[in-house]
Amino acid sequence: MKDQKDSAEDISFTEAMQGVTRHEHDKADLQRNHIKKNKDNALYRRQAATEVEEKIVDGLSDEAVSLVESNEELVFANPGIQFSLLKRLKQGHIPWEQGLDLHGYTVDQARDLLSKFIYEARRDQNRCVLVVHGKAHTSESQQALIKSYVNEWLQRLTGVLAFCSAQPKDGGTGALYVLLQKIK
Repeated sequence: MKDQKDSAEDISFTEAMQGVTRHEHDKADLQRNHIKKNKDNALYRRQAATEVEEKIVDGLSDEAVSLVESNEELVFANPGIQFSLLKRLKQGHIPWEQGLDLHGYTVDQARDLLSKFIYEARRDQNRCVLVVHGKAHTSESQQALIKSYVNEWLQRLTGVLAFCSAQPKDGGTGALYVLLQKIK
């Protein structure tokens, strides 16, 4: 009985392996779905059209982030930032020199604008800037999406030393004071 089972397994394995060719090398074939990357290949074009590529600009992703509440105060400081400096920033005692308003922009547009703005502000030797992200109060069910992304992105951007929610006169929890490291 065991011999019949073994021969049945051998046959099914042999049948399963029909059409499989042996590679002459020991490297893995890492090409996605084994579709030759040829723009004339209809299957390749179809796959490329349906794939959603993750967009990354300056290391900033548009993938999901931890959502923050629209009225939540944000505070972030890189290691080494003195508490007294962060306190002065939070109280609005460090004047901001430039501002960026992200109202009405998509996540992709906001990411691109923020990255460019921070780079240019550092290049211009600005110490502190204001970034207005809004609170998403246009709809009861709408979450503070841009605010959540800005919170994540600023923590990853080169040259951002610290940031915190602004004083009410500058936008309150709908804006951030951003402390920048100057380009030397």
